[in-house]
Amino acid sequence: MTELRPYRPCVGVMLLNQEGLVFVGNRIDTPGDHWQMPQGGIDDGEDPRDAAFRELYEETGVDNAIIIMESSRPIRYDLPPELATTVWGGRYRGQEQRWFAMQFLGGDSDIRLDLHTQEFSAWRWMARDELVDSIVPFKRETYEEVLGEFSALWGES
Repeated sequence: MTELRPYRPCVGVMLLNQEGLVFVGNRIDTPGDHWQMPQGGIDDGEDPRDAAFRELYEETGVDNAIIIMESSRPIRYDLPPELATTVWGGRYRGQEQRWFAMQFLGGDSDIRLDLHTQEFSAWRWMARDELVDSIVPFKRETYEEVLGEFSALWGES
């Protein structure tokens, strides 16, 4: 039963360029257009901020960004039943993510998808109003919550 399994501790990063566009990568392990922001697990004893910088570097090669905002609370999602028994060895029911908005201080040439185990086949800058429709369906509510958490970045309340 997935209800009895814990959530995987995780971080997510909304990386913004100078134009306010959001970095997304197309998942290498899922055919088709499955874009997402960088995210990944928090190692035992690791500070979530450190995990966010580590995950950002591992997935994008970016090491020149600063945190400009942090989500006020963790955001959870459950895996769909067809994935719940296979992803992460079936140990978790989903993820509990602490999200960080970061300002990218570099240029596009700083982005490298192949510095670590490659997770993205391609990347692009995306307008925030495209994010929710571009993500796999089971994460759409999560992305809506993330956008709500960071709405002040676009002058919204």
